[in-house]
Amino acid sequence: MQSIFVDAFRARFPSALENESMSKHTNFRIGGPARLFFVANTADELVQAIQEAQTQNIPWYVMGGGSNLLVADTGFDGVIVQVAFREVAVEGETIHVDAGAITSAVARQSVEAGLAGFEWAVGVPGTIGGALYGNAGCYGGEMGNAVVSVDAVRVADGVRVTLSREDCQFGYRESLFKHERHVILSCVLKLARATDPAAGKAQIESIMQQRKEKQPLEQSSAGCIFKNYVFQDEKELEILKRHINEIPSGMLAKKSLGAGWLVDQVAMMGKSIGDAEISTKHGNFFLNKGKARAQDLLALISFAKMKVRDELGIELQEEVQLVGF
Repeated sequence: MQSIFVDAFRARFPSALENESMSKHTNFRIGGPARLFFVANTADELVQAIQEAQTQNIPWYVMGGGSNLLVADTGFDGVIVQVAFREVAVEGETIHVDAGAITSAVARQSVEAGLAGFEWAVGVPGTIGGALYGNAGCYGGEMGNAVVSVDAVRVADGVRVTLSREDCQFGYRESLFKHERHVILSCVLKLARATDPAAGKAQIESIMQQRKEKQPLEQSSAGCIFKNYVFQDEKELEILKRHINEIPSGMLAKKSLGAGWLVDQVAMMGKSIGDAEISTKHGNFFLNKGKARAQDLLALISFAKMKVRDELGIELQEEVQLVGF
């Protein structure tokens, strides 16, 4: 990127950093320098930064908490804008949430406000904007189920839009935002009044305990690398059974095979390339043991995908977002 464009952007946004290492801003602790890195503290700053990047013909990418992000070793030759506006306002059973709000904090705040239905989200790292983008879910809940509307800017024409839940086209780890570029600004969630507030607090503590027991939270990772594999019908299940002897009853009931379980079936847990390693605690968590490079992680991801495809006939899909490749 030519320095004239960098100078023009920094003249408008003096706090923007040059050649900022993205290893400082991702949970993987991996990533080369962003040519420009800007923290947007308001929705207006976010929109204006994107508009300036487009005016200067600078490639751009919007990130949240960096929890589901792998940035290339060579970095990103453009501007990465981090969403840092985090207001949360509870009005009765409705919550207005900025895109930069921390998802787990919103879950706790909802319980403190005497609401139910969002406790599961305490297990989701990162921000609400990222949770909307990927329709994040765990412990029986999904982001899209709580959404009333999403405020965003449609990149194609720069128009600010309010999208209904139906407009967002939520599916399993899917949304409109993965197929039509938008800058997510905020959302409105609708929950229920809790009949037993103490039960909500207990559920949150239970989820946190389960995460500690089953996930390598103490190590650098991007959370789940792959989507779970969802099968559609009995014919597909019969094909799967040719490769897999015993499928857990819970997975059969949900018609969904856990990606971590599949990685375990092909004996990949604990495998490593360089300082990148698949957790021995959870097969869908890939770790930076200290000095892993992005290319090590990519090679390990490809290796695991190949093993699952060749031995089980299943093509896993990445959930982690790749930037700069």
